[in-house]
Amino acid sequence: MEKKDQLLQLIKDQGVLPLYFNKDKEVSLDILRALYNAGVRTVEYTNRGEAALNNFSAMIKLCATELKGMYLGVGTIKTAQQAKAFMAEGADYIISPGFIPEVAEVSNQHNMLWVPGCMTPSEIIAAENAGAKFVKLFPGNILGPDFMSAIKELFPNLIFMPTGGVDTTKENIGAWFKAGVSAVGMGSKLISKGLMDAKDYAKIESLTKEVLETVKSVKG
Repeated sequence: MEKKDQLLQLIKDQGVLPLYFNKDKEVSLDILRALYNAGVRTVEYTNRGEAALNNFSAMIKLCATELKGMYLGVGTIKTAQQAKAFMAEGADYIISPGFIPEVAEVSNQHNMLWVPGCMTPSEIIAAENAGAKFVKLFPGNILGPDFMSAIKELFPNLIFMPTGGVDTTKENIGAWFKAGVSAVGMGSKLISKGLMDAKDYAKIESLTKEVLETVKSVKG
């Protein structure tokens, strides 16, 4: 099985993709440890600030030495240059907030999994035609599970994940899975600014365990 397919399977099996950014390198590493201890094996680190690349590099090293079997994707990639910079540091996959042909191109050249963000059928079609297998519905809270239900049959060969405003409640997660998604992306509702500022890694770990259990139960 190709690495791309392995990663797709991992994200589907995990059912939730935690995502976060913190400008403090040590905090970024400690959150990654907490997620790993909760049972998470792949995470999206978002490219949201000047420290992102340097932090990501340290996180990749931590995975290699301490967190065996953890795969790191990078999010908020908007240019080919950004994609190449994070690939050079060892990113396992690339996630974008929109469909960006130049990011698709550089990812395909490196045979790397890339996940475009889309919010219209036209964007999803363009992404699929460019080789996407996995689409991020963004922003999820604007689109809602009904959007997923309405388009699902048009795209039998794609897997979908909403990101943005996905809640930790069983009702919200359940509604998305019932509509046909394969995973949910979860940022501030899971790894909140408050918990990061308080460095409450135990709470991040326990919340993540709860979410993993919720996902398992709604997937049945």
